[in-house]
Amino acid sequence: MELNLAGKVALVIASSQGLGKAIASELAKEGANVMLTSRNEDKLQTAREELDRLGKGKISYYPCDITKPEEIEALIRKTKEELGKIDILVNNAGGPPGGTFEKFNDEDWQNAFELNLLSYVRLIRAALPDLKKDGGRIINIASSSIKTPIPGLILSNTFRLGVVGLAKSLAEELAPYNILVNTVAPGRIATDRVAFLDQMKAENQGKTREEVEEASKKTIPLGRYGHPEEFAKVVAFLASDASSFVTGTSLLVDGGMVKAI
Repeated sequence: MELNLAGKVALVIASSQGLGKAIASELAKEGANVMLTSRNEDKLQTAREELDRLGKGKISYYPCDITKPEEIEALIRKTKEELGKIDILVNNAGGPPGGTFEKFNDEDWQNAFELNLLSYVRLIRAALPDLKKDGGRIINIASSSIKTPIPGLILSNTFRLGVVGLAKSLAEELAPYNILVNTVAPGRIATDRVAFLDQMKAENQGKTREEVEEASKKTIPLGRYGHPEEFAKVVAFLASDASSFVTGTSLLVDGGMVKAI
């Protein structure tokens, strides 16, 4: 299958580690030019060095706090200066704090909104002039909670669904410009974030993290956590020419864990 990503410019958010870094790596392997970004410049530099060794597309990085609109505008400008017109935008952000409804105040809700939903809105708005020129891809990373809420993650449960509504609406609005908009929802993928959530659950239940992990694996038909590279390959497909008739969809990458249809 030809993905035809060589020479495309991809901006991948929250890409110094975890799923974002895996996505950036997969796109780079296919020859895309990739802009990495996160708040941690040291991790960004390390990630760029690793991706540079792939020996294909050009890799750049620029630190950015995506809750600040002026930094988003600077990121878009830097991407265009370094790599050219943006063809692919991968929206991604770390998850908000875990907890139940009564734990959070207005500030907590506002912070989660700005990180996990409003940042996506602002990034799309800033990248849209480029994407409208020749068509492009917007891929929003969410969570399996878009299909079934995850206990103890009320902030994520709320705003991830907002991402789905945004993507579904934009898929129709932007179709005349040949911009495809999709959402990809990870289940239990072996990242630091999932390890942190398992540890938090273990502490609440008086168990070890290993016990929690084993119990979680039993809920997954494939019997294991996913690898970041497996998730990244799905995103690369949606970023490519191979997905030219796919838009407005929400795709779970969860090993069959979610039972909802």
